[in-house]
Amino acid sequence: MQALLKDLESRMSAAIEALAREFASVRTGRASAALLDVLRVDYYGTPTPINQMASISTPDARTLVIQPWEASQLKAVEKAIIASDLGVTPMNDGKILRLTMPSPTEERRKQLVKTIHKMAEESRVAVRNVRREANDRLRAMAKDKKVSEDEERRGHDQIQKVTDRHVARVDELLKKKEQEILSF
Repeated sequence: MQALLKDLESRMSAAIEALAREFASVRTGRASAALLDVLRVDYYGTPTPINQMASISTPDARTLVIQPWEASQLKAVEKAIIASDLGVTPMNDGKILRLTMPSPTEERRKQLVKTIHKMAEESRVAVRNVRREANDRLRAMAKDKKVSEDEERRGHDQIQKVTDRHVARVDELLKKKEQEILSF
């Protein structure tokens, strides 16, 4: 029973962490190094994350500065950013790249809010799927007489409490990200 709850907790937490990473990659007008996490640069024939081949800093709220550790990779990084769907054109001064984040229009903000609501709903569904699988496993354990009916009932209650806590965490992340998008 405890192993079931432990597995449930870890799988639901993984869904929340995945949502947090997805939210970090949504461009809100505020500069964040997490925006570049999804980008891969052709580094000697190997697709490599930018943060593994360059230092990334945010000198102010709307600017990202990327400084590749090898100056020869500057063009490759620039090419990857231009090819991405970030919608930002890098300024190359020969040593570093500067990305200035434009403020999103009101229409774009509404579109971003819809996008994050969809991401949050997908995360809620993932949490509920984990709950369903845990409930099925608990029912099977009761059917095989591995747990009593009382334990099964308590188990379902515990599973629901864990689910409610994780769904509330999704809602909390969504509210925070929505405020960030609408306030900038």
